[in-house]
Amino acid sequence: MQAARHDGRAGAPLLLTFHGTGGDEQQFHGFGMELLPEAHVVSPRGEVSEGGALRFFRRKAEGVYDMQDLAQRRDEMARFVAAEITRTGATRVIGLGYSNGANILAATALEHPALFTDMALLHPLIPWTPAPQPGLAGRRVLITAGERDPICPAPLTRALADYLEAQGVALSQAWHPGGHEIRPREIEALRGFLA
Repeated sequence: MQAARHDGRAGAPLLLTFHGTGGDEQQFHGFGMELLPEAHVVSPRGEVSEGGALRFFRRKAEGVYDMQDLAQRRDEMARFVAAEITRTGATRVIGLGYSNGANILAATALEHPALFTDMALLHPLIPWTPAPQPGLAGRRVLITAGERDPICPAPLTRALADYLEAQGVALSQAWHPGGHEIRPREIEALRGFLA
């Protein structure tokens, strides 16, 4: 899997950043290094092209996922993340994903909950009801979202938040009144979450 990598100091956290549709491995890579200057920062590139826009898994339509493709790519991502954890020796493993990147991050954690200690899901869309996942208990999760997001509808984001709380995660949320764009309030919440 193609990725941008920045090696931090020994013993530092590992931060994985996952881009949105149409982004690439550079979308949040520099931002990740700015957020956690001493960390190992690894930013994989989505391998699915949708009309030239890179994504982490296929979809059949807006908000309708190809679940078979998602399952295969989620498990590939889990192997990738596990290899980076082994390579860096990190014990704190943080995932930061926006939109499609938040979705692959969440999908991976739902099946492989031991991989990440902390997750920041910016504008996630999980349009199915996940099975209970007791392995998520005690994980830290930040969800950020827009009240009027046309791509990730607020009721579905709230359903994901309710699900995560029911699994015992330590959940924080940051909402803004807008749409799918990332706003300063979210960045502020993210900095606080990672501090």
